[in-house]
Amino acid sequence: MAREFGATDVVAERGDAAVAKVRAMTNGGADAVLECVGTSLSVDTAIKVARPGAVVGRIGIPQETTDANAIPFRTNVGLRGGIASVTTYDRDVLLDAVLKGEIHPGRVFTQRFDLDHVQEAYEAMDQRKAIKSLLVISQ
Repeated sequence: MAREFGATDVVAERGDAAVAKVRAMTNGGADAVLECVGTSLSVDTAIKVARPGAVVGRIGIPQETTDANAIPFRTNVGLRGGIASVTTYDRDVLLDAVLKGEIHPGRVFTQRFDLDHVQEAYEAMDQRKAIKSLLVISQ
């Protein structure tokens, strides 16, 4: 799916293996990295794959707290981020684009769960069995 959205390379590895692969692919690190609402591992990986002087952008509130934010100071990596504006910009602009059919976010929902199986929904994402889990309310 990443390739369908324009990705030229996909790194399936995690942690140190992912860092090594990305650093090799980019000749020492990426100029810019985007981390989106991930775990402490994804934040740590995003910072470590950035070359010195790079910028790591973070979108949304991380799932867990971490002391990985200290690393950028040693490598001169800029770290920026903010809470996703899901009640303002998203509602006015992004929802309109979805309703007009300009963007299709549903493709990332690869499994469905009812509300009685919320834990399984999170586990599926954690175990990479689902990109995003969709919770549905049975009528």
